[in-house]
Amino acid sequence: MTGYTMLRNGGGAGNGGQPWVLRWSNRIRLTWLSFTLFVILVFFPLIAHYYLTTIDEAEEPGKRIFGPRPGSELCEVKHVQDLCRIRESVSEELLQLEAKRQELNGEIARLNLKIEACKKSIDNAKQDLLQLKNVISQTEHSYKELMAQNQPKLSLPVRLLPDKDDVGLPLPKSARSCRLHSCFDYSRCPLSSGFPVYVYDASSYPWGEGLDPLVKQAFAASAKSSVYVTDNPSIACLYVVLVGELQEPLSLSPSDLESQLHTLPYWRTDGHNHLLVHLSRKSMTQNFLFNVSTGRAAMAQSTFLESQYRDGFDLVVSPLVHALSEPNFLEVPSQVPVKRKFLFSFQGEKVESLRNSLQEGPPRSFEEEMEGDPPADYDDRIIGTLKAVQDSHLDQVLVEFTCKNRPRTASLPTEWALCGEREERLEVLKASTFALVIAPGDGRVVASAGCGMRLFEALEVGAIPVILGDQSRLPYHQLIRWSEAALIVPKPRITEVHFLLRSISDNDLLAMRRQGRFLWETYFATAENVFSTLLASFRTRIQIPAAPIPEEPAQEIPHKAGKAAGTDPNMADNGDLDLGPVETEPPYASPRYLRNFTFTAADTYRAWNRPPGPFHLFPHTPLDPLLPSEAKFLGSGTGFRPIGGGAGGSGKEFQAALGGNVPREQFTVVMLTYEREEVLMNSLERLNGLPYLNKVVVVWNSPKPPSDDLLWPDIGVPIVVVRTEKNSLNNRFLPWDSIETEAILSIDDDAHLRHDEIMFGFRVWREARDRIVGFPGRYHAWDVNHQSWLYNSNYSCELSMVLTGAAFFHKYYAYLYSYVMPQAIRDMVDEYINCEDIAMNFLVSHITRKPPIKVTSRWTFRCPGCPQALSHDDSHFHERHKCINFFVKVYGYMPLLYTQFRVDSVLFKTRLPHDKTKCFKFI
Repeated sequence: MTGYTMLRNGGGAGNGGQPWVLRWSNRIRLTWLSFTLFVILVFFPLIAHYYLTTIDEAEEPGKRIFGPRPGSELCEVKHVQDLCRIRESVSEELLQLEAKRQELNGEIARLNLKIEACKKSIDNAKQDLLQLKNVISQTEHSYKELMAQNQPKLSLPVRLLPDKDDVGLPLPKSARSCRLHSCFDYSRCPLSSGFPVYVYDASSYPWGEGLDPLVKQAFAASAKSSVYVTDNPSIACLYVVLVGELQEPLSLSPSDLESQLHTLPYWRTDGHNHLLVHLSRKSMTQNFLFNVSTGRAAMAQSTFLESQYRDGFDLVVSPLVHALSEPNFLEVPSQVPVKRKFLFSFQGEKVESLRNSLQEGPPRSFEEEMEGDPPADYDDRIIGTLKAVQDSHLDQVLVEFTCKNRPRTASLPTEWALCGEREERLEVLKASTFALVIAPGDGRVVASAGCGMRLFEALEVGAIPVILGDQSRLPYHQLIRWSEAALIVPKPRITEVHFLLRSISDNDLLAMRRQGRFLWETYFATAENVFSTLLASFRTRIQIPAAPIPEEPAQEIPHKAGKAAGTDPNMADNGDLDLGPVETEPPYASPRYLRNFTFTAADTYRAWNRPPGPFHLFPHTPLDPLLPSEAKFLGSGTGFRPIGGGAGGSGKEFQAALGGNVPREQFTVVMLTYEREEVLMNSLERLNGLPYLNKVVVVWNSPKPPSDDLLWPDIGVPIVVVRTEKNSLNNRFLPWDSIETEAILSIDDDAHLRHDEIMFGFRVWREARDRIVGFPGRYHAWDVNHQSWLYNSNYSCELSMVLTGAAFFHKYYAYLYSYVMPQAIRDMVDEYINCEDIAMNFLVSHITRKPPIKVTSRWTFRCPGCPQALSHDDSHFHERHKCINFFVKVYGYMPLLYTQFRVDSVLFKTRLPHDKTKCFKFI
């Protein structure tokens, strides 16, 4: 310590120049430090700036000064580290965007190539479409040329109206020689005229005041309701004059009556195109037109003499029994049992024959009567033979040749007079299997009012008429085949009648009784039937088609169409089945009925002798107007044909085409609904994509219109919502004019059917167009304990009905149900709000005498979860029991027929390779 101090002090004292060295040394250190700081502060930022500006210019990743390096190596400060991370993230995003940009550029290039290819394809398709249009146009033109060659279209002929006072017809040689070709002016009745008929007012001619008031009133009412009657006499084809029945016998002489006929305003000197009608309401009607020259006027009455009747020109008509009253069908006896108490019955009196046959002496036995010689008057032989049959007690018969009370005066001397009152006679006939009708003994009597009355009463109560005397002319004998409803036996065969009646089988008896009931109901029962039959018989003779019946106009309810309906997977699950075209087949209506002008020549006799039905190739009786939308039934696929027939082929080819005898056909769905909008919309949506569907007709049975905000599904075909006048289940079967197809699928709004099931039912119906084809089957059964019919819905090995809640039928049956079927049946349907399906099955079975056809094994068709329907009510089955028994009374017998037949596909439950598709056919 002391040495150091001394050195320091000693140095400073011994060397006086050392302090400046220290000062210089300090000055140099300060300068170096300043320089160093200057270099650091100036050159380091410049260097850093240089490298920072050249970091992105490095070409290779290995030469980059600032590359991805660990943060500890470059960024030691936290702030710089954050900046580095942000920069790295931005760099990665920029790289990704660049890659995406390049990818999009490549996609745009590929799409541009596709666009160019599509443009070329569109151009080629346009050219192909243009070529196809040309081919189609040429084909249509060729088709029209071929059709024009084979079926030239003819316009309606110009109607020829003769002058008001035309007298151009040549005079006949005599009044007896009048026939249509010589005494009828066809120029007044062209085919397109519609058969206008002018009916004279009974007060316009002198003897009109003496007509029976009931006959006159009934005749006027019938004429008023006829579609053929016109008020314009200048265009009339036929002029009808009611000349009887008179209240009192006419006091005029034949010449005076003839003079009064000439005073008719449109008689035109000879009375051509006139029809003199005499309707008998009683059995003793006089033939006051006898010996009266009627010129060229035709006569229609119940009584004719041989010298008076002009065959093929005059008409034998039935008596008018029910003038203003309608017959009570519930009082008409049932057609079963077939055999009744009496084998046959006859009640009448004939004084001329009684004098010879009731003479004193022991009666001969039946064998002696058969071996005896025939008398000159066969009526005496008839009395003796019938009395012998009665006395033999082989069968119980009722024959009375003397009336207990005074008999009604006969119209003709040789005619058998009726005994007792009408009610008494009907009671006897109700207990008789056969009813004898003995023709007048005088062979010159062609027809008599008494025989007409006996025939009418026998048909009314179901007693089969036995006409003894083949010379008699029965009503409308030229048009009605009476051999199907009555036995016509010559009088010389009276000894064989008993054997003949006993040899007829029960089936033949029931068929004859049913045919007689049809003739009575159709042609004789009411005044309207009698008047319509008069006009129809004359119209049929001159071969003029019937007037078309007006269809039921459909009052559509406007509705909003919503979005396109989806396809229910349950409905569209058809496996490998190709059910046919959906969108490629536009709505196609069935061909119209084109045989209006040929049916009279081809099928006249068949039409008058069969109930209306498609199985006869003739869709109506002469009394029924033509149905405008009916096609030829037997020409529309009713015949069975091989599975490969038509355009079907086999396998998938069969499924792709409808095939059959009519390869192109569609059907209409008719759906009845009542205030179940949600259920209805779901059912309509399930029809989306259904092949061969023409349209859907929704029968809105509620008085309330649909909701304003209700959106109806778009199922690819029109949906027509029809407003009804009242809530009635009969509306289901109205022949709406919006139905343009023959095939109708009647379906409930809660029915749940798959598309393949519907298509299979359609195919089966096309092979059996005259029958009901459907899914749920039911049957009727006889209750032994209560002696009545029961309705049964249990599973069974046989059936007799197919419910129309899911069934195909022909539109023709809609006309019959609504316009021809007895009104009492429709009234009961409205009363119970039930049984309309049973009524339709009764109708079709009554007409065709065939049972319905059930398809598939389905027994029910209700959708799960739907609201409760009327059929779930406890009273539903009780009402259906009552309906069946009521319908049996109306028809007079049980028309339903049992069947054990069911239709499935040919390959039903058959194992097939995957590439093979089921085909359908009957088993």
